[in-house]
Amino acid sequence: MNPSYLRLSFAWLTVAAVTIAPALVPAAMSPIMAGLLFAWLLGIILWAAFGVVHEAEELAESLGEPYGTLILTLSIVIIEVALISAVMLGSKDVPTLGRDTMFAVLMIVLNGVVGLGLLLGGLRHHQQSFNLQGASAYLAVTIPLAVIALILPNFTTSSASGTLSTTQSVLFSLLTIALYGLFLWLQTGRYKGFFQPVGLANAEPQDASPLPHPASSISRGRHVVLLLANILPIVILSKSLGKLLDAGIESLGAPTALGGIVIAMIVFTPEGISALRAVASNQLTRAINLCLGAATSTLGLTVPAILLIGLISGQPVVLGLSTANMVLLATTLFLNGITFTNARTTMLEGAVHLSLFAVFLVLVFSP
Repeated sequence: MNPSYLRLSFAWLTVAAVTIAPALVPAAMSPIMAGLLFAWLLGIILWAAFGVVHEAEELAESLGEPYGTLILTLSIVIIEVALISAVMLGSKDVPTLGRDTMFAVLMIVLNGVVGLGLLLGGLRHHQQSFNLQGASAYLAVTIPLAVIALILPNFTTSSASGTLSTTQSVLFSLLTIALYGLFLWLQTGRYKGFFQPVGLANAEPQDASPLPHPASSISRGRHVVLLLANILPIVILSKSLGKLLDAGIESLGAPTALGGIVIAMIVFTPEGISALRAVASNQLTRAINLCLGAATSTLGLTVPAILLIGLISGQPVVLGLSTANMVLLATTLFLNGITFTNARTTMLEGAVHLSLFAVFLVLVFSP
């Protein structure tokens, strides 16, 4: 059987089982049963997420950059928002979940994956080049969005510390969507060459776009359908996974930030592996598009989504980071600005990024 159809069969059979079964009540289950069910749902969701990455990569070969990575990052953000929404709506006591997930994604992407990628790329290829204009464009959008979403709420006075008032939530959400929408418009239009490998980006205008992989519209349509068919089970199963995750963290007495880290790892693991594979193939521009694109889209789309959920459900949404995490975020953004100032990368930069990622993990368990 085709691996794609085998994956979909298991995913949709799990959806059917969860739908038909009685309502999931983690408190009424034994710890072993709850753990096994959590492991099964987590495995199916990750398997389906790898399916999303596979279909997006097939479309990338057909459509060329930056459309391929754009499709992948937008698909991943849909999964992220679904998981966050499931946990937020399933429990009334997770006001920091959205913040913790976004911060975890930024640390995993901008320090963990970037650091590991630069370190492995340096070991294999010594120095690697990338399209400097694309990385600069990503950071130009990511830095203000990160400050507005995760730092500014600590200094506003219209609401409790770390939160935004209703007016601020609406206006900041519209501003975030508008800025991200403008970025997407320029990324796929006038500045498309910024997000392509250096040789292609510097080619003559008529050759600026890579020749798409020969594929019929029927083939592309098939990949789009399979992409959506892999995303839907994740969205549906996220509610059950969210209940088990929330109950598990509470029963173990683990830090609340751990929920955000688990969601971030579920969401970004397949895309992170895809980025590392691109580094190994000396396609650093594609890897940077995946990493920085994930950071930008997380801030550009997740912030408005969780603020909307908070307004609709009446739940408080805490966005402001702790003082230590604000310092870590500022250092991370500054370091990325230095790393992607030169068009070639080294192992030393990768080691520094990984050091900051280690600091992040320590602060989770020892604030």
